[in-house]
Amino acid sequence: MDEKELARSKDFVQSLGRGLSIMKIFSAENPRLTLSEVAELTGYTRATARRFLLTLESLGYVGSTERHFYLKSQVLTLGYAYLSSFSLVSIAQMHLEELSADLRESCSASVLEGENVIYVCRVTANRIMTINLAVGTQLPAYCTSMGRVLLASMKPAEIDSYFANAKLEKLTSKTVTDEAKLRTIVEQVRKNGYSIVSDELEEGLESVSVPIHSRDGKVLAAANISAHATRVSVDKLQNEFLPKLQKAVKEIEKALAMQS
Repeated sequence: MDEKELARSKDFVQSLGRGLSIMKIFSAENPRLTLSEVAELTGYTRATARRFLLTLESLGYVGSTERHFYLKSQVLTLGYAYLSSFSLVSIAQMHLEELSADLRESCSASVLEGENVIYVCRVTANRIMTINLAVGTQLPAYCTSMGRVLLASMKPAEIDSYFANAKLEKLTSKTVTDEAKLRTIVEQVRKNGYSIVSDELEEGLESVSVPIHSRDGKVLAAANISAHATRVSVDKLQNEFLPKLQKAVKEIEKALAMQS
């Protein structure tokens, strides 16, 4: 059931959906918003937006000044509840820390949410990007190696839905935004079992990713190694880093299977 169908369902609680949608409009680009800005970004009336903001404020999720509203640290409890219930996170974190220490490069794991990947693990060895990556960071799936690995695990109908909703924007001169080309790339990733992306998310940034499977073969997440082109060539990424990443992921999968 997609979002529009769910909204029409008798089981859909509209007020809860609206409250969550208001929290989601706050971001690194919009950390503080006026009532008018919240109403404009959500499409709600000022009166409706105000009621939800005041409700969220009373619950401790939102704070306010004379003119602006902002998220409070209480919202982190929602994310922590997810992470603490997701055994993959603690297992992957341990193995990715070991891999990062070995390679002296950054390693991460993410899951797919809508059109974006969301980081659930992050081990930083070097600051290789101009944007700050941390657990909870979202990046577009179409131009990231982890995103392409996760897209490659989807069924044809799910891929169609993804491209129907995704905004394919050029982030660098090398970002692939043509849908047909991206579909071909995703299909090749499916066949190869890994993805390598270079200079598409940010100039000079390259990464290699592989899927993390559950015991029954379902793709749970993706893991990657990121490096800067000045230190690591694409050949080294594929021939040296990829085998080590695959080995680490095998250990993650083995540990997950033992828990199930």
